Amino acid sequence: MDLNRAATFLRVVETGGFTAAATALGLPTSSVSRSVAKLEEELGVVLLERTTRRVSLTEVGRAYFERVRDALAGLDAATAAALDAANEPHGMIRIAVPPDFAPVLAQGLAGFLRSHPRIRIEIATSPRPAEQVGEHADLAIAFGKLPDSSLVSRRLGTTVHQLHAAPSYLEARGRPRALADLARHDAIALHGGQDRWELTGPRGVESVQVSPIVAADHLGFAVEATLAGLGIALLPSFMIARHVAAGALVEVLPRYSATVQLQLVTHAVRRVPHRVALLRDFFAEHLSGACSGHARPWPA
Repeated sequence: MDLNRAATFLRVVETGGFTAAATALGLPTSSVSRSVAKLEEELGVVLLERTTRRVSLTEVGRAYFERVRDALAGLDAATAAALDAANEPHGMIRIAVPPDFAPVLAQGLAGFLRSHPRIRIEIATSPRPAEQVGEHADLAIAFGKLPDSSLVSRRLGTTVHQLHAAPSYLEARGRPRALADLARHDAIALHGGQDRWELTGPRGVESVQVSPIVAADHLGFAVEATLAGLGIALLPSFMIARHVAAGALVEVLPRYSATVQLQLVTHAVRRVPHRVALLRDFFAEHLSGACSGHARPWPA
């Protein structure tokens, strides 16, 4: 079978017609139409229903399209992997990260790019970075447990979250003395406004019902809301260390904390290109230490 004909058929379906496919491929429309016709003749089936305005897939054509799309994607991935192995790593790597996590990567990526000068990095921020893997990103960094999916997650470690509030809030509402006191305070919640916090303290894991006065899936907003004195928040230590040092935030119930998993997410089906595997392994080695504030720092 002529793979060029299969690839031409794929482009016709993806662009919605012979003329658009011809423009994308830089070929005459007649050549594209003839290529698909010869493919149908070779297979002995009709793949496309043609009208004067548009083309549409037959039932057989749809099944063939899905198989061809997956097969050619696999071929492209295998070709890219072979080229990467034969040459100095190069090309674009797209990374999806939570909005306020991107600055944490900057210093580490500087060292990585010095070692691999032909690689380029594109950072995309998203409150749900794992959902970007595949179509929009090569890998993602995410916090917390991931839902079951076709993605592969690699646990990098954990980040420590502790309770903090602004001095102005504590002056107005008083300081909690026990975990149960949080039920009478305003909470600033993350991840869709969860109303129950699980914390590890002197007696092990305990939970408390809280009343979110505001909720967001943006960590930066939660930090700013806490600084503004809106309530008590459970925040990652690496994000707020400078605010604590400046006295703008105060730790509440310091014997209680929560740990959140830090995950590195890649696609389960596609072969990971060599350049992506290099960055994945680099993050696996260094990222946990950068977030926890101890262990191995970013390399120079």
